[in-house]
Amino acid sequence: MKSLYTSLLLVFAVSARISAQEIDTIPINIKDMDLKLKRSPVPALRGTILFKPVEIVPVVVSSKVNYWKTKTAIGININQATFSDNWTGGGVNSLAVGGLVNYKAEYSKESYSYVSEVLLQYGKVKNKSQLQKKTTDRIFWDNKAALQLSKNWYFFGSVTFESQFDDGFSYGLDANGFETATIISKFMSPGYLTESVGFEYKPSKFFSTRLGTGTARQTFVLANEELTAAALKLDPAKTDNYGVPFGDKFKNDLAFQVVANLDKDIFPNVNLKTRYALFIPYDQIGYTSHRLDLAVTAKVNQFINVSFTGVGLYDKNTADKIQGSQTMAMGFSFVFPR
Repeated sequence: MKSLYTSLLLVFAVSARISAQEIDTIPINIKDMDLKLKRSPVPALRGTILFKPVEIVPVVVSSKVNYWKTKTAIGININQATFSDNWTGGGVNSLAVGGLVNYKAEYSKESYSYVSEVLLQYGKVKNKSQLQKKTTDRIFWDNKAALQLSKNWYFFGSVTFESQFDDGFSYGLDANGFETATIISKFMSPGYLTESVGFEYKPSKFFSTRLGTGTARQTFVLANEELTAAALKLDPAKTDNYGVPFGDKFKNDLAFQVVANLDKDIFPNVNLKTRYALFIPYDQIGYTSHRLDLAVTAKVNQFINVSFTGVGLYDKNTADKIQGSQTMAMGFSFVFPR
């Protein structure tokens, strides 16, 4: 009985399949139909296709990584004024020229970094019937090597050199009203060489602070004899030149130093650069010195900029009061690489 039931199910399934095939394959007579078949757009290949081997020359890609970044900025400022002899508005013919070279090289690999920066500035002004005078004069060279300890802290060692190019003068008038000049400084008189080790805090690319727990600074006055006569002429009670006693050419100080740097674009095409240096001698805390350098540079176009620079200095070895200088100029600027 069971086999009979299975046979009936099989016959029923085969019959249903045959009926479905007959329905799906109904023959249609197309002999009398006008059917136009489109030609295939794909071209037919005829003939024999020959494959030839092609020699591929391997391209060697250099995997060398350059860990150095360099930047050079050159600036030239010119200011000139001329008046005719019968000009009733008053004025004096003058010509002022200034130049700047700033070179910076940075090396960074893993936890080690090295930065070297050179800043050279020099400028003069000449007014009619007056002696020519310096407007700016500085040699600055800073070298720093650092080893990263954590995300924002580094152990560093640095060497910094500072001096000037040209003679510096103090100006006055003689009994006849003519302008006189008394020399007060020269190249390496003074000159400063500072070595420092300690810790650096660098939370961002544009700001850093060095804490030089072990700092030594050598002050050089190589032309001490020449400057001594001039110093006594200006102040008979004076006993030293820039902290170096008369008769000596060298002085060494051990100190604690703080150096803070900020270099940031505060607006589009406007850059603010500042450097603050605090120097505290361990044996003469009362002779702590402060120096603040500030520069704001605004780009007018690719080659022309406007700059404002200022320096504030308090150092008892050079003067009892705060010293300051400020310049504003418009000139040409060239930056490499762009």
